[in-house]
Amino acid sequence: MRLVAGADSSTQSCTVVLRNADDGRLVATAEAPHPPTRPPVSEQHPEAWWSGLVAACRQLSMHDVDAISVDAQGHGLVALDGDDEVIRPAKLWNDTTSSPEAEELVARLGREAWANRTGIVPVPAITITKLLWLKRHEPENFARIATILLPSDYLTYRLTGNFVTDRTEASGTGYFDAASSTWDLDLLALVDNRVDWSPRLPRIAGPNQCVGRVTAGAAEATGIPEGALVGPGANDQPVNALALGLREEDVLISLGTSGTVCARSLVPTADPTATVTGVADATGAYLPLACTLNATKVTDTFARLLGVDLDGLADLALTALPEADRPVLIPYLDGERTPSRPRATGVLIGLRPGATREQLARAAFEGVLCGLAEGLDAIRGLGVPTDGRVVLTGGGSNSRAYRQFLADLIGRPIYVSDMAETSASGAAVQAAAVLHGRPVDDVARAWAPPLRVAAEPRLDQHVSEVRERYRRYAAMEGLDS
Repeated sequence: MRLVAGADSSTQSCTVVLRNADDGRLVATAEAPHPPTRPPVSEQHPEAWWSGLVAACRQLSMHDVDAISVDAQGHGLVALDGDDEVIRPAKLWNDTTSSPEAEELVARLGREAWANRTGIVPVPAITITKLLWLKRHEPENFARIATILLPSDYLTYRLTGNFVTDRTEASGTGYFDAASSTWDLDLLALVDNRVDWSPRLPRIAGPNQCVGRVTAGAAEATGIPEGALVGPGANDQPVNALALGLREEDVLISLGTSGTVCARSLVPTADPTATVTGVADATGAYLPLACTLNATKVTDTFARLLGVDLDGLADLALTALPEADRPVLIPYLDGERTPSRPRATGVLIGLRPGATREQLARAAFEGVLCGLAEGLDAIRGLGVPTDGRVVLTGGGSNSRAYRQFLADLIGRPIYVSDMAETSASGAAVQAAAVLHGRPVDDVARAWAPPLRVAAEPRLDQHVSEVRERYRRYAAMEGLDS
């Protein structure tokens, strides 16, 4: 049986799935952990990602794999020297130490110019801010840079020996024009106008391109056959959309370490408010996306504080009465990306002497979801069609409480899939497209799993009052520590 492999290198772990190359059937899966991170300084050494990929592959029988593709967490800065060695640990998407650099870059061009040129208004998550941080804080390391990669690019390099990226990863850097699929070197000149940036950047591959073959060294390490095809790779959210067969007008909401909401668009978008990032998708189109920094970690924290497990927290929350003046959580535990509040902290609003554990549990879930509901409104406000299915994925999608409160807050049915390891499965779709020489969108539609309604919106939940209080208090300057 011919197989394709998909690897998802996330903040927490590397997951590898094997799928039947002809019909997409899931054959096997394995996982290996990554070192934990602790924002606001959030760094991992890229060697740990490679070790995770090797460890996950070694748990599986890889000898029938004909093609592999790798997705990964976005935005992280991987800097290599002239010997192709990693200069320092990568600053990850949830590292907020480059907040001053983000503010400086925005001030130099203005929000509208950034949005129109890249689809992005820089926030600390974005790669270009980390590059400027490196120049300011570690000039000796900055001077050594010969190649700049993103996380999935680095793993593709370790597999193939080639420096290559794709549109989804490139469009999160802050120096890429997704509409023309080209690097914007003038933006990198804002970091340093004396550097010739062009030879330091990877080649940009299209969504259906083979970017190389597995080298002898990578084959020995991973067990993947030498010469196996390697797909272009991607950021994690676009391959989630691939795995689930996201259609035009559908909305995809993911609940993991971060929270994201996105929808497919056939045309690029630009949002000067920085609420929506105008990134590319993995098919050649676009995926306007809003990302929050705090998602399931919030409910993990409240479960610990209330002395229950996650199922117990969901039980508490779902039994809370829907009072109009119930507590509202502004969940900026690690600062926030959308809106850009890197120095903010979490705040619980409306706490009264009669507050219950049930109310606090509900506030945790609703606080996470209110930010994503705001993101959905912003995407819709850019003219992106969003009247299709609302599909929930990520670890939080397994929670009855997340499903129900999301349905309540946006007033729409919530669809879920029983597919496990969605991101890695989407990367396997890329690998299959390369192997068969087919458009990746065609493979995604053919392999899309069935979706089912997991929650319907309930009446009389006073969600308009909760969302209005969330908006009002989320904008308070006093949240910044």
